[in-house]
Amino acid sequence: MGKLDGRVALITGSGRNIGRATALMMAAEGANIVVNARSNRDEAEATAAAVEELGVKALPVLADVSQKDQVDAMIDAAMSTFGRIDILVNNAAIRPHKPFTELTLEDWEYVRGVVLDGSFYTTHGVIQQMVDNNFGRIVFLTGDGAFRGGPQRAHVSAAKMGMVGMARSLASEFAGNNIRVNVVSPGSIDTSRANPEWYAGRVPDSSGIPLQRQGKPEEIASTVTFLCTDDGGFITGQTIHVNGGQGYFG
Repeated sequence: MGKLDGRVALITGSGRNIGRATALMMAAEGANIVVNARSNRDEAEATAAAVEELGVKALPVLADVSQKDQVDAMIDAAMSTFGRIDILVNNAAIRPHKPFTELTLEDWEYVRGVVLDGSFYTTHGVIQQMVDNNFGRIVFLTGDGAFRGGPQRAHVSAAKMGMVGMARSLASEFAGNNIRVNVVSPGSIDTSRANPEWYAGRVPDSSGIPLQRQGKPEEIASTVTFLCTDDGGFITGQTIHVNGGQGYFG
């Protein structure tokens, strides 16, 4: 018996990196997984196949979370297949860097659409049935860069911090419905990056981390999974920083 035995988890951006690691870890604990990728069908199907090798069911779905109609279709497919969604992990994100003075309205809306609007669409789409079932676990993935601040990331940080505010309000509003809502904020994690140009010529590394290494996707996944099990049942409205000691953020 796993700690998530029989639960259904929808994890956005789960074709690779932290999302994939979370899908596999939750599957190992017995959860059925809705695997989401924006456009890479091969990655979504590979993650789904790896999930099913662990003895649970998987549903790969392509959906751009910035598009409400695609999110609605993904949720409909999940509900048709599994009948409910118990866990939502809002992991999909983009992190383009650009000087604030050069930001266009399109730049702003592009980031906000994926990071903040997408999290709203998914959460709004699943929460009523969580209320009806008197159970839900929702986790938002942000990043320590949003708390620390950094050049050329104002649009990303604003969207990420918007998720923190949403999570805190939802945690309070739905606590009586046995729904827990939390935020996990990764530090520098050793992941593959499809857009190195976003990092201004410096790919994140272990610089300044007291533990003297980057984190692993599985270390973020384990924190997310913990918050969704009964072990994390008394935690809601919180932001958990998993950053190797690289700064304290209240």
